[in-house]
Amino acid sequence: MPDTLEPAGGGRYPGDMDARVAALEQIARNTVGTLARLEQRFEVVDGRFKGIDQRFQTMDQRFDAVDQRFGALERRVDLLISEHHADFRWLIALILGQTATLLAVMAHGFHWL
Repeated sequence: MPDTLEPAGGGRYPGDMDARVAALEQIARNTVGTLARLEQRFEVVDGRFKGIDQRFQTMDQRFDAVDQRFGALERRVDLLISEHHADFRWLIALILGQTATLLAVMAHGFHWL
């Protein structure tokens, strides 16, 4: 029984293997070139993404600054609200005091007391 791996015609490869190997070698060369172009394109895309990342970092810094300003504004509003509540309590106490005084004067004038 003849060995199927050994070439019958005495060449390096059996039958049409030389053409097949040459085609595969050409495909490998084309693939290397294609991979090199793809790598260059991916580097360009990576550069664009780095630029976008930098823009987002800049926007984050701006938003942080705005957050700090709003924090200061919220503290001021809280202070104004607490002052407003204090003024309101003082005003209510004044109104109630004047009303009590008026009622006391009326009660005395009408001899209710």
